[in-house]
Amino acid sequence: MSQNTKSINLPGLIKAVDIFSSLGSGEVDFIAANSSPVSHAPDELIFSQGDPGNALYIVVSGEIGIVKQSAGATDQRIAELIAGDCFGELDLLTNAPRTASAKAISQVSLLRFPATGQVFETLMENQPVVAAKLLRSLLTVIAGRTRQANSLIKENSPLVRELRQQVYGDKLSGLNNRLWLEENLPSLCVDRKRPFAVLMFKPDNFKAINDSYGHEAGDRTIILMAADLKQFAEASQLTPFRFAGNELGLTLPGVERTQALTIATALQTRLGALDLSPALLSGDAAAATAASATIRLSTSFGIALFPEHGLTAAELVAAVNELPLEGRARGGKRILFPEDIA
Repeated sequence: MSQNTKSINLPGLIKAVDIFSSLGSGEVDFIAANSSPVSHAPDELIFSQGDPGNALYIVVSGEIGIVKQSAGATDQRIAELIAGDCFGELDLLTNAPRTASAKAISQVSLLRFPATGQVFETLMENQPVVAAKLLRSLLTVIAGRTRQANSLIKENSPLVRELRQQVYGDKLSGLNNRLWLEENLPSLCVDRKRPFAVLMFKPDNFKAINDSYGHEAGDRTIILMAADLKQFAEASQLTPFRFAGNELGLTLPGVERTQALTIATALQTRLGALDLSPALLSGDAAAATAASATIRLSTSFGIALFPEHGLTAAELVAAVNELPLEGRARGGKRILFPEDIA
């Protein structure tokens, strides 16, 4: 069993999933005994749309993106899943092909049921009580989702707001996600007389953090950065987002070059003052005791201006999102505009 799952209470993890919640302790132990841990690197496919639905997965750690593929259209991420979430259960229990693809956003650890090499139908033939309870749980889940769908008729219902959060919210960071940026940025590009800026930044030392403290510490660092960015954005009435991985950003309506540079400098200074020790040393008392120095964050920024650096949302994103990497390559703690690397 992988290191990530050794320390996990597997029965508790399984019992918390809706379709397993009605099982008794012995039945949960049966599910645990017939599950296997799997891990995937960032951007690695777990399964593809159209594949046989022969297993369900529970996220132990990391992030998963669920991607819908449509003929003649760009693939669209329709959901993001984090630790404790379950996916693939409907396809497994209905013996249907996958209706979407699942891809690792970060390094992920999963629990797969049934275990690799086992056949779900064979297991259930030998456990008719478990099979009956799973079927009943599935019907309950479907009924609940149907009731939720019906209540979406009310445009301003709490469920509509929750749906928007699921579509446009990034689960790990709590910020708006890339889809939100792609759908909202074009509305700022309609009037060339109304300037705005797009700012993105990345940690210069994120690889060192991952290598030294592990991927889970990297996730905690993103959460800490996002919380600080959100506070900064709210105070300045700006909108934060997570573009991809460890790259976060802000849209700056009505902001021109000088003000954008001032905002970036202030945010870079603020992030540099963060103490990452609680995030990186979480759960490691020995390391926390031994650590005498505060762990700081170094960041590099990119800024693209409308209409100077692009007339469309796609042009602006293309102009800005590689700048933080270039800043890191130049030694870090940089703030760059597109012309700085031309």
